[in-house]
Amino acid sequence: MGITLIRNGTLIDGTGGPPLPDAGVLIKKKHIQAVGPADSLSANDSPASEIDAGGGYILPGLIDTHVHLTFEGIDIARDMAEPFSLRFYSSVEYMRRTLEAGITSVRDAGGADAGMKHAVETGVVPGPRMQISITPISITGGHGDFWMLSGNEFRLFQPHPGLPDGRCDGVDGVRLKVREVLRAGAEVIKICATGGVMSPTDRPDFTQFSPEELAVIVREAAFRGDIKVMAHAQGSEGIKNAVRAGIHSIEHGVYLDDEAIDLMLERGTFLVPTMIAPLAVLEIGEEGGMADYAVRKARGVVEAQRHSLSRAYRAGVKIAMGTDAGVLRHGANLRELGLLVEAGMTPMEAIVAATRTAAECLEWQDRVGTVEAGKLADIVITRTDPLRDIRSLEDTDNILVVIKDGEMVKDRLKQAR
Repeated sequence: MGITLIRNGTLIDGTGGPPLPDAGVLIKKKHIQAVGPADSLSANDSPASEIDAGGGYILPGLIDTHVHLTFEGIDIARDMAEPFSLRFYSSVEYMRRTLEAGITSVRDAGGADAGMKHAVETGVVPGPRMQISITPISITGGHGDFWMLSGNEFRLFQPHPGLPDGRCDGVDGVRLKVREVLRAGAEVIKICATGGVMSPTDRPDFTQFSPEELAVIVREAAFRGDIKVMAHAQGSEGIKNAVRAGIHSIEHGVYLDDEAIDLMLERGTFLVPTMIAPLAVLEIGEEGGMADYAVRKARGVVEAQRHSLSRAYRAGVKIAMGTDAGVLRHGANLRELGLLVEAGMTPMEAIVAATRTAAECLEWQDRVGTVEAGKLADIVITRTDPLRDIRSLEDTDNILVVIKDGEMVKDRLKQAR
């Protein structure tokens, strides 16, 4: 294959460095070959084809470190009545919208199985590059247990041959469950270290899993090639237990106190705030499609979560963008960037959270996250300047081009001219 030159755009390369006007990016097959001023690249490498960015902005493919690709919105009555396999057919549309928003890599925090990942990697369906956790691991009565006081049970993550039931208790129980999830193909272990908004019989501040159980989870994961653990953790005690145990990333982090922040800084723990998630619960609740208990709990966490993120950011905690997409509409992922800026980050820092830092959180920094020679050719071209108006990225019409692995998966440049 020949070399393709992207030119006539301003490069925001994901490193946090200053933008480069009149930039060029040379792509050969799946990889970026060179980056620099467009004129010098064109003269030296004689590209076979060119992509004119039309004066737009060239960014790395964006990364969402917390999604759920097998569902969208949680309407218990609807979801319990729908055929089981529908969720997989629906996920094809969810993955398409994710790509259209400029998200080329995701960490699925529960629901996507090895078959979904394989379908994307082999070209059966288009979708973002995936790191999968298979199913969230939860105590009985915890955030991953949707047993109702009526005695009925709603399965957000319906067990099937590729997805074990995630509930477990005790040191021996969690050891076995981690092994089952790893056997099913998990590349990261997702646990619920506290209660949450969507679970019917707990609260966000409830502590779940003992320190001994958490230590076994982390150790078992590490035995399989140093696989990391991500923890749904909202209450402060559960957060601290998780960080002390060696958890790699804290998801949500609603009630961070000074001790939790200090521990995260000491251990290098990532924070994935998912600020948009409780807002989405409230929005869906206004439309009547959300359980009353979830709406009530969501109202109680919005301000606390914003305050915690601001404090963590000022302290220097590593922040990676994640959204909980699935709770919100797939394709609306980049609403999170505006919320990060509202909490105190600069637009450039928010972009880095969705590129370089997100790649580091997934331990994929050698492959994606920045526009640099040798990285996979995941490129986004935007119509608008995200450094001047970060919220302009919420409109997917402003995402003109999405390139994943060197292949154009979205092209709206002609419509933009």
